[in-house]
Amino acid sequence: MLLRFVSRILLCVLVLAGCSAGHDPSPGGDLATVQAAKLPAEARQTLELIDRGGPFPYQKDGAVFGNFERLLPAHQRGYYPEYTVATPGSRDRGARRIVTGQGGEIYYTDDHYDSFRAVLR
Repeated sequence: MLLRFVSRILLCVLVLAGCSAGHDPSPGGDLATVQAAKLPAEARQTLELIDRGGPFPYQKDGAVFGNFERLLPAHQRGYYPEYTVATPGSRDRGARRIVTGQGGEIYYTDDHYDSFRAVLR
């Protein structure tokens, strides 16, 4: 937990200093990818709910993802909604999310926004 906090502080310092953290989220950048079929079953279920327009099991599903970590391509606030991916055994929402873009992009994180993979369908 402390290491994650320190990592985020360091990222903020680098961003404020005008440096890059070595990550290029632009198309063709270094953002990892994953085939939708390779996602955990719970993530595939969340994708199905997104495709159907819900109903979603978590109150915060569909809320605005702020992209404060700047790991996804920059867009205006509100461009990215986020959805919870159930985590078996977790007492809360857990760390897994799907973030979608208004242009049809889909991203998956299993570490609460520390990293993302672009989902390929």
